[in-house]
Amino acid sequence: MADVLSILRQYNINKKEIVEKDDQIIFGEFAWPKNAKTNYVIWGTGKDDIAKEYYTLDSILFLLKHVTLQHPLYVREAVAANINVVRRPDRKDLLAYLNGETTTSASIDKSAPLEISQRPTQVKRTADDPGGPEGTQKRLRLEEAQVRKARENWINKIDGGRETSMLPQLGTSSMAEVMPLEKIAAIKAKRLAIKRTKIKGDDDIQAGALEQRSFVDAEVDVTRDIVSRERHWRTRTTILQSLGKDFAKNIFSILGSIKAREEGTHRPSHHHSSSSTSNPAPSTPQVAPRPQPVVGYNRYDQERFRSNQETEGFKIDTMGTYHGMTLKSVTEGAAARKKESSQPTAHSHSPAPTQVSRPISQARPPPNQKKGSRTPIIIIPAASTSLITMLNCKDVLQDLKFVSTEEKKSQGARRDNEVLIQRRKDGGLTVPYRIIDNPAKLTPDDWERVVAVFAQGPAWQFKGWPWSGNPTDIFSRIRGFHIKWKELPLDTNVKNWAVHVLNLDRNRRHLDRACLQEFWEILDKYMLKTKPHLRF
Repeated sequence: MADVLSILRQYNINKKEIVEKDDQIIFGEFAWPKNAKTNYVIWGTGKDDIAKEYYTLDSILFLLKHVTLQHPLYVREAVAANINVVRRPDRKDLLAYLNGETTTSASIDKSAPLEISQRPTQVKRTADDPGGPEGTQKRLRLEEAQVRKARENWINKIDGGRETSMLPQLGTSSMAEVMPLEKIAAIKAKRLAIKRTKIKGDDDIQAGALEQRSFVDAEVDVTRDIVSRERHWRTRTTILQSLGKDFAKNIFSILGSIKAREEGTHRPSHHHSSSSTSNPAPSTPQVAPRPQPVVGYNRYDQERFRSNQETEGFKIDTMGTYHGMTLKSVTEGAAARKKESSQPTAHSHSPAPTQVSRPISQARPPPNQKKGSRTPIIIIPAASTSLITMLNCKDVLQDLKFVSTEEKKSQGARRDNEVLIQRRKDGGLTVPYRIIDNPAKLTPDDWERVVAVFAQGPAWQFKGWPWSGNPTDIFSRIRGFHIKWKELPLDTNVKNWAVHVLNLDRNRRHLDRACLQEFWEILDKYMLKTKPHLRF
């Protein structure tokens, strides 16, 4: 059974006439009172323990009549006519549904009780319908009986469609007087089993399904038109097929030339001497020498033609080394080295062993003797609530510009385990600094290169650190800093620690550069005094 809102939608889309008579709104053979409730929920109700309220038929019809007015003017007209106003959040969605732009709406409550339609009041009188008060009462009784009968038929139809409702209600049918209830339940169960195997007819389709089906049919036509104009491009099969090449002509000719070359190379020699005829011996195939490939010009192989251009004719060994030589042999030159090699030792009677030239790979230091790094290390907090994190440390310390962690996340920045920043100094020089937030992976040699640490406030930040994790001992060996907003109070632990506080102004962001430049000035003085061996 269609609800009043779907009937109103069909009439509005098809531009059919809607008649208002007395207190009824007539849609052809159906009629509803003006104050009949629809199943469209009013915005703001049904939430936070607020009961659901629904728009009435006259309020929605009044909106359709005054849809051209602006919302404030429409509200004024509705208040003057003593009609409930359709709220602004519901206006666009409701009009889109009534005009056929959408097939359904999230505000339509499918579980709402439906208003039963009434027959429109007739003006014509028949012989059996006399005028006067008695005729009016008779018409009212007939209308009430028709409404009651329609309600009972609707209830029976709903109960019949449910699997759980097998027994009919007494008083709604005279079938219970003819046969027992068990037989009626068996007949209904058989009817439901047959109904499941059949295709639903138009009577079983719910309200609004016909419009949706017609919409789908229209979409199929549009899709068919689009598909008819499509052009197929390359597929995974056609992409492997060559359009301008013949496989038999090209590939087989290459394979044939390779086979002919192999057969001509391994063909045995048929020239034998006369002595070999008397004493036959197995002849060995003579392999023809392959011609040396002619090396052509190569722009990337110019070293073969340069010879000693780098030394300008001087006999200088550019690949030589002084590894393993004494200072005397280095300063006096090749003559001293020849003299040392020709003079045997006093206590040795055996000839001096000849010196073998050391390969270049052995002239380099062994790989296990790694030279210590001079890059300073700065440790920042690992907590995401800190103002400086691994996401924005490059902006803060390298670009001297504060960018919040949330803004970096919104930009799609990825968190790295460590960041290498390049600090710009006067004269265009840059100095690298290593930024980490996990000091557990530092070796004892790495701790010698830690020059600064940003403290957040809680003491558990230094758990597992050297010097027993005591902040007092840590800040006596490493320069401490703390960054915060200027208007917020200072942490109690930070007050007791030897750290320098950097105050950022939330409202005057142009002062960020001066504040962050102060960090580098203090760090340079500290490193010049305590860690001059590092690069800064």
